[in-house]
Amino acid sequence: MARYRHFVPVLLLLSFTPLQAQKRQITLEEIYHPDKQVSLGRGMPIGLRWFKDGDHYLERVSNGTSPLVKVHAETGEKTPLFEGEKLRQGFLHSGVRAEQVPKNVNGFNYILSPDEQGVLFDHEDDLYYFDFSREKVTRLTSTTGDEEVAGLSPDASRVAFVRGNNLYVAETKAGKEKRLTSDGAPELLNGLLDWVYQEEVYGRGDFRAFWWSPDSTMLAFLQLDESRVPVFMIPHDAENRRSIEETRYPRPGEPNPRVKLGIVKVRGGPVSWVDTGKYTPDDTLIVRVSWTPDSKGVIYQVQNREQTWLDLNRHDVSTGRSRTLLREESKAWVDILGLPVWFEDGSFLWQSDRTGWTHLYHCDADGKVIRPVTSGDWRIGRLYGVDPKRESAYFSANKDSFPDTQIYRATIRSGEVHRITAQGGSHSANFNPVYTRFIDTWSDVQTPTTVSIVSAPDGKVLRTISEPNTKNLEPFEFSKPEFLQIKTKDGFPLEAMMIRPHKFDPKRRYPVFMPVYGGPLQPTIRNGWGMHTYLWHQFLAQNGILVLAVDSRSASGKGARSAWPSHRNLGELEMRDLEGVVDWLKSQTYADADRIAISGWSYGGYLTCYALTHSKSFKLGLAGAPVTDWRLYDSIYTERYMGLPENNKEGYDRSSVLKAAANLHGKLLLMHGLIDDNVHLQNSVQLVFELQKAGKQFDLMFYPNSRHGVTMPALNWHLRQLMTRFLLENL
Repeated sequence: MARYRHFVPVLLLLSFTPLQAQKRQITLEEIYHPDKQVSLGRGMPIGLRWFKDGDHYLERVSNGTSPLVKVHAETGEKTPLFEGEKLRQGFLHSGVRAEQVPKNVNGFNYILSPDEQGVLFDHEDDLYYFDFSREKVTRLTSTTGDEEVAGLSPDASRVAFVRGNNLYVAETKAGKEKRLTSDGAPELLNGLLDWVYQEEVYGRGDFRAFWWSPDSTMLAFLQLDESRVPVFMIPHDAENRRSIEETRYPRPGEPNPRVKLGIVKVRGGPVSWVDTGKYTPDDTLIVRVSWTPDSKGVIYQVQNREQTWLDLNRHDVSTGRSRTLLREESKAWVDILGLPVWFEDGSFLWQSDRTGWTHLYHCDADGKVIRPVTSGDWRIGRLYGVDPKRESAYFSANKDSFPDTQIYRATIRSGEVHRITAQGGSHSANFNPVYTRFIDTWSDVQTPTTVSIVSAPDGKVLRTISEPNTKNLEPFEFSKPEFLQIKTKDGFPLEAMMIRPHKFDPKRRYPVFMPVYGGPLQPTIRNGWGMHTYLWHQFLAQNGILVLAVDSRSASGKGARSAWPSHRNLGELEMRDLEGVVDWLKSQTYADADRIAISGWSYGGYLTCYALTHSKSFKLGLAGAPVTDWRLYDSIYTERYMGLPENNKEGYDRSSVLKAAANLHGKLLLMHGLIDDNVHLQNSVQLVFELQKAGKQFDLMFYPNSRHGVTMPALNWHLRQLMTRFLLENL
């Protein structure tokens, strides 16, 4: 394990110098132990969002007289939005009993109203609205049922929410409530996403499935019928009396939830259903919904279940008719890249992978491309928005260096692209509404995150909001990470990062640790800070292990075209690239090709298991929460890359770890959370069964009360000790 160096005082003749400690190795406890972790000072600022004036932003604070403060972007002057005591008094005046009034109002999850004159929050399963000017708290709901996914209207006059799988609105001033749908049931969700739609379509943790019209008079919403979706049961065995958690979870080829798109007026009345009759119900995914700025049209994006095409549709609210503006197609799959951004003349900005790289296109009101705005062998990461005054689009991209993420501006008419941020590393931006400034969140691989206010036109840093206290990292002696490219036999440059062992000697041969993920278009090689991963890799390097992190081409982020070849055949292309990395290691005099470990979680766990059953290049593997057969994972993710099992039996068989379990080569450590609702424990259990039948020995660890990640501090500490010991003892 890690060793400490002694502090050595040095006395110089006729002079005095401060005693300086020699740098030492970091310990595993200082990385992962809940009570002994290295601290980098106060956490990141939370709840940052811009006010409409573009000069101030909102920040959430954990102490003080108000939980929310208005901060001037350049001076840093802070003004409380409201006094906490006045909010408490507002509770009493709203009729809440004194014993139910919270003593500390800092803990609420506040939502600032769009007009910036109040906040919405939840207290004891009911919704409340606090009006700043009137200093009044209005209780919006008084029921035993939960109000889910609440969202304020653009004019802040109402809040929409879901209760009992029905859609409701309540007036923020009067608290008057109205139910907009009445057919909600356990299997029929109005305005609420199910597990697979939030996980694979709209984003993990985002269950809201309704969208306010800009004029605040209507709601567009999805209705999901889950009655045909199979139920998956997850036992909770860490309890004295076992309980069973049931989730509707479709697997490849099984029925997905049937989806409908409805429009309803907030004053009530019948739901108007969008006619999607040209699509087959069981082959339809509605993957994005939005409104036109004038509230006259609902924009919705539709895909077939294998996701080989995507239609951008416009529904006219007044006539009830829909038309398709454009269709994206691919021989592999089409990724969802975001919403159209509208201009006053009805034209819009659209993101597309049609060239194999994500770029921006200016389209007319009918969906015809006026001109490409960006082009080249690089991809746009995130489109932040458009400044109509300057006719400029702002986005992140890896245009200049693949490990870096920079912020750029493109002129809509000319297509000229200007880089705004200058410092190497990873930048993400939060622009103000007028695109004059943005909040820049920056880090690089050796530097923890700094948050600053930056001028949008020229990239000048105006003020630093938060920066880490790196003094606690100074005692440790770290190896400098090196970014490099490893070319495969066909010439594709794989992005990699190497951390050489402490006191590296090129004449020695070192064991190698290869962390992987490998999921399509999910790069892990980035010039950005990841505290625990970075420190653990440094710990391994200090213990004589060479760390080489690599992205296979399909995961590299080098355009959709680099990932498309893996279509219908997950595992094989990634493995071919990793074998190429092993060949490269064999040519390096300092790498011991007989002592290579591979490790990953989730898709990385799958790739680790695949490597140990389809290759003999790895001495050991550490696999966390792996998919072991793609027939066991959810439908929407899997069918995007593998197609339907009935159309691709051979591909599913080739990609299966279960069918190759008898070929296990090397030592395997298998880890899984017992209540994983994403990659079910069944994946590991079935692999255990196949390995046992084949007479293969392996190591196994389960983590109770843990889902897809092991997040409980004590259990995570156990996990990290386990992984470290397995590596050091066997590598």
